[in-house]
Amino acid sequence: MHLSLQTVQWIAIGAAAGALVALLVGVAVALRLRRLRRAYSQVAQVAEGGDLLAQLSGQRAELAELHAHVDTVAADLSAVRRDLGDAVRHVAVVRYDAFSDMGGRMSFSAALLDDAGDGLVLTSINGRSETRSYAKGVKAGVSDSQLSPEETQAIGFALRGTSLATS
Repeated sequence: MHLSLQTVQWIAIGAAAGALVALLVGVAVALRLRRLRRAYSQVAQVAEGGDLLAQLSGQRAELAELHAHVDTVAADLSAVRRDLGDAVRHVAVVRYDAFSDMGGRMSFSAALLDDAGDGLVLTSINGRSETRSYAKGVKAGVSDSQLSPEETQAIGFALRGTSLATS
């Protein structure tokens, strides 16, 4: 079989094109391999002589331990929130003159309540020769005992968050 010159030229051009494509693919593979080696060396540096899988397993165990601690803290926080609701957090004081001949607002009513409005109101009425003190229970912002206007005002201020008031 005898090939013409033109056929041989086309075969040579095809071979050159194939070689060029192979060269481009080789360069692309070399670049990719270089990036992979760089990434591998970074991972190897993280491992620093230890087994990377062992380190990952250790971190997984630490993460599970941290999750257990977070669950414990969340349960403790819920308990603290429940306890805090029962704590006396709403306090208000109303100072006033109980008697018209006395000045200086020496008498006062103080409301001490929790989040539900339960607690007590303390009243001290100061006169020239004597002082009288009263304590009255409060449930949901209301007392079974007769309240003075100042005691009612102190309870209202405590429930609204006003800490100190004077009349």
